[in-house]
Amino acid sequence: MNFSIIIPVYNEEKTISQILADLKNLVSAHQYDCEIIVVNDGSTDKTKDILVKIPNIKIIEHLNNQGYGAALKTGFKASTKNYILIIDGDGTYPIQVIPELVKYAPDYDLISGIRSGKNFDQRWFYLQRLAKFFLKILINYITKSKVPDINCGLRIFKKNIIEKYWNLYPQGFSFTTTSLVAFLANGYQTKFVPIDYHERQNKSTLKPLISFINFINLILKLSLFFKPLKVFLPLSLFILFTSISIAIYGLVINNVFYDTTTILLAITALQTFFFGLLAEIIVHNRKN
Repeated sequence: MNFSIIIPVYNEEKTISQILADLKNLVSAHQYDCEIIVVNDGSTDKTKDILVKIPNIKIIEHLNNQGYGAALKTGFKASTKNYILIIDGDGTYPIQVIPELVKYAPDYDLISGIRSGKNFDQRWFYLQRLAKFFLKILINYITKSKVPDINCGLRIFKKNIIEKYWNLYPQGFSFTTTSLVAFLANGYQTKFVPIDYHERQNKSTLKPLISFINFINLILKLSLFFKPLKVFLPLSLFILFTSISIAIYGLVINNVFYDTTTILLAITALQTFFFGLLAEIIVHNRKN
């Protein structure tokens, strides 16, 4: 078992030193064959000054803040091990649970935490909670899996698989959700492990309204990219049902046949179905 630990950091001067010390102690105690890669994503506090004083870690600098996903992808490119473990640099994830995830790595392609506790529940703005709720329902529908946590930032996965979907991964925080759907939608073995979630020490960089918009955008992208027919088919059936309902309403209630509206909606329903079918064929060919 060999893996690269990748930590994206942005203004984490309060926590990064302790996190790295705890990680080193854990690696030494379990005699893991691993490397620690810290990607400093354009921090403007003292994070860089702290990192350069810590031995036996690989530091990669982004001159400007590029985003969580961008930092992870930079770390992936620099990694040399077969497995990758990602963990945030804000102290919210318990390092002592890492061995619990590692033990499942030989049998699974991805092992992800399931966050719980009041620190996790209180983290999200109500718009974000609403978007995450719909996103979770959609992911369950697309992947035919019950996903308990869609974007936990503590997980282990095989490097050769994560690289297959490189062009899909965004620069921002939706990296974890996108990569999870990529694994599930393509039939890779995934394991979820319950973990605690600690209170964040530094101020979160997430903006509630922007995060909500990004979640909605992610819902549309994931739907169309992985299982388009599962989106287009219900939509076409809804439009067809609306067309039939209008026709029945006109004939029964008003004794009038709304021919133009009914026919246009029926044609739209048919076109929507064929768009979905065409998209499904494209996705199937891309996989092969």
